[in-house]
This record gives sequence, structure tokens and C-alpha cells, in this order.
Amino acid sequence: VTSDPFPATGAAAAAAAPVAGNGSLVTFGVAPTRPETGYGYIRSGAAAAPGVFRVDRFVEKPALAEAERLLADRGCTWNSGIFLFKASVYLDELARFAPVIHAACGEAWAARTRDLDFIRVDAAAFAASPSDSIDYAVMEHTQRACVVPFAADWNDLGSWKAFHEVSPKDEHGNAMVGDVVALDTERCYLHSTQRLVAALGVKDLVVVETADAVLVADWSRAQEVKHLLSQLTRAGRSEADSHLKVYRPWGSYAVLASGDRFQAKRIVVNPGKVLSLQFHHHRAEHWVVVRGTAKITVGEEVRLLGEDQSTYIPLGNVHRLENPGRIPLEIVEVQTGAYLGEDDIVRLDDSYGRKGELPVEVLKTKNEG
Repeated sequence: VTSDPFPATGAAAAAAAPVAGNGSLVTFGVAPTRPETGYGYIRSGAAAAPGVFRVDRFVEKPALAEAERLLADRGCTWNSGIFLFKASVYLDELARFAPVIHAACGEAWAARTRDLDFIRVDAAAFAASPSDSIDYAVMEHTQRACVVPFAADWNDLGSWKAFHEVSPKDEHGNAMVGDVVALDTERCYLHSTQRLVAALGVKDLVVVETADAVLVADWSRAQEVKHLLSQLTRAGRSEADSHLKVYRPWGSYAVLASGDRFQAKRIVVNPGKVLSLQFHHHRAEHWVVVRGTAKITVGEEVRLLGEDQSTYIPLGNVHRLENPGRIPLEIVEVQTGAYLGEDDIVRLDDSYGRKGELPVEVLKTKNEG
């Protein structure tokens, strides 16, 4: 192990491995290069092994004056959030210091399901776990914490300011991603994913556009986005915990538009994949094939639809969508009805072992009806 107080990544990992193997929870501290107020710090204590130290204390994101003092202290490093430990040791400490998190995760794992190569923990049990970091929940309390200082070109990309720092910039200090136009604009991070973002006469702003939301924040407040998320959660806004594009074992779907009694989706089914045989209590559906070939089951009828062809699925009818081709199948689905939630899916047969299947007798009754 090198005697350099800030070894490179490989040497740091080599120093950490035997200590972690003996039951310590090891974190890695990055040699600071500036008085950074956006990172947490770790103060090293007594040596535990060559290149490894006991953690004396964690320092949360400091004010500038404190960050300058920490930079001058050779015993302080940036908290990288990178860990090395045995899973069994971490779980023991988690049960000791954060028993609610440990219990929720245990229940989520016990109720897991499997589809194809995916193991999916129980969503309800997992959602019941408090939201907390490894640092807060365990590392700041355990007596097993050690730190390995190391030197690396590291950035946690944990803030929009960090993205601005690592992005190419124009002559005015603007970092622009996507379809962006800026005039008389300085030191901004402008990010577009769907629509044109135009900035005029502004300075020191973060503007991030996505399909379902637009963030506009002053640099001085950019670290407070979590407060906006909390407000959205309290208001019951779907943007707080779901995306417009959702991945499934068979492909994905994206919400294109929604309103009173209607919702439009773009559905992509991977080659050879099939959706569950299902029906809905509250909605009817219209499907238009945009690309590829669709094998469609409606009741007892099975037929193939090509591009520019469409079909109608009446409310309550058993149906299934399949891609028998070699290219992705793309369809536009328009749902209409009084309730359009994803929980209005009654699965009669599912290739991926998802919950909601009904007995064959029920399937026969639906088909006969």
C-alpha cells in the first residue's frame, strides 16, 4: 500500500478490502481541491490500518468559511458516498440503528416476485421505508466506520451546479443541452429534453425542461429542489413519484396526452414479447399500429394488424397484444372512460408472473359473456 496520504483509486480499494472483510464499514474520502459547500466532509481519526482511518466525524455541507477551514485541514476529505463493506455487517448495523428501514426492506424482499431475469421487491412494503441515506441511517452512528482517503478526478453530480461544471460552456459561461436558444444570458444551465427552451437576459439560473415539468431555479437555491418535491408529494401530484415513460417486461409505454375521460399512450412492444391477457372494468381502448406488426386477441378473435391499421377494444372485453415480428411494435393507444388508472387491469394470463391472474373458469366465463 502506498505511503501517499491520497493514493489513487486502485491503491485505495486495495487498502480498504481487508478492513471491510474484517467487519468494518469503509467509505472513501476524496482529497478536496477547493472549499466546496455542496459536499459533505469526513474528518479522519486514528489509523486503523495502512491507508485506513477511523471516522472521527461527518460534517454536513458547510458554509464557505467552514469549508475553507476544512480544506486547510489535511485530515478532512470530501464524502464521496462510495462504500465497501460486507452485506451481512451492513444489515446488522442497519437493524441496530434504523430498524424501520430494515423491517420495510425485509418485508419487501420477502414478498418479492420474479419475471424473466428480474426480481421485483414488493412496491407497497418498500414504499413504507423511510427515505434516508446510508450516511444518516448508519455511518454517522456506527462504531465500525472507517475512511480511506484517495485522490481522484471525482464529481458526485449531485446538483445542477455540478452538471454545469462538467458540461461544455459557451463564451458567456452557459451550459446548454438539447434544443436551447440563449440571448444576453450568462452563467446558466439550460437543459431541454422535449421542447425548445429560450432564455433572454437572465443570469445564474438553472432551467431544466422535461416532458412533464419545467424547473426554473436561481443558482443560490438550486440545492433546495427537494423542498419542491416535498410540496408536490403533499399535494398528491403524480410527478413526484412517476415518470411519463414506464418500462415493462415486454417493452415500454409513454403518456402522450391526458384529460377528462381520455388518455393517449405510445406503446412499444419488443420483438417476440406479449402483454398479459386482460380486461378493464372502466375503460375502452382504441389501438392504431404505427410501426411493425401486431397480433391482437379480442375475445375469441385473433388477427394480425399492420401499419396504419386499427382496432377497438370495448369496455370489459378480454384482449391481448403481441409482437410476432422482428422489429419493435409501436402502437398509439387512446383510452376512454370514467377511470383510467393503471390498477384497472385484471390479468387472466401473464407470461411474467405478475399478480392479478384469475382462474381459468373466470377466463371462460368472460369469453363466453
